[in-house]
Amino acid sequence: MTDFVLIPGADGRAWYWHRVVPLLRERGHYAIAVDLPQSDDAGYDEYADAVLRATAGRPNPVLVAQSLAGFLAPVVAARTPVDRIVLVNAMVPAPEETAGQWWANVGHAEARGGKDFDLLDDFFHDVPADVTAEATAGPPTGPSETLFTEPWPLDAWPDVPTTFLQGIDDRFFPLEFQRRIVRRRLGLDLEEIPGGHLVALSRPEPLVDRLTGVDPA
Repeated sequence: MTDFVLIPGADGRAWYWHRVVPLLRERGHYAIAVDLPQSDDAGYDEYADAVLRATAGRPNPVLVAQSLAGFLAPVVAARTPVDRIVLVNAMVPAPEETAGQWWANVGHAEARGGKDFDLLDDFFHDVPADVTAEATAGPPTGPSETLFTEPWPLDAWPDVPTTFLQGIDDRFFPLEFQRRIVRRRLGLDLEEIPGGHLVALSRPEPLVDRLTGVDPA
């Protein structure tokens, strides 16, 4: 059995993983998704504390980090032992870089050919209509302003086994763009999986297949 702690991206809601958690549990694993702070004053300490509370009593979990949570998972891993970090369509930070600076530093706009962001087209193009409706029905949620202005606090990526899973149909973080960043910043080759940016909502079964195939040792 593996203990999975699932960290959402910019939306910050544990709900993002609601199609993944039961599949992991059906396969005999422990799985918990984290609700992240919604206060504009919350920084890395508060975000990391929220994840650490979820790991309580579960030594050496696997951290699964979606999108913006690529900035957060290594900070958690620097504070508590973890078996592995699994990044999913994630942002990979550099020392002293803020999440706000990341976009220009990695050439995100150029990678998208200058395309303006469109929530439904970029995020929900492959998500079932009923799940999309539920995702967009409530009040908007999102990361704090502090998280986008506070420099990433680590000097280097922690010495923890790391796997990078990238959706081949991700329109927000295109595949080749991510391949270049992952090689440059982590020295890794990413692993392709089916689905777009919100793969936990659109293709939970293949994602769980891959998560349960990751050796946590």
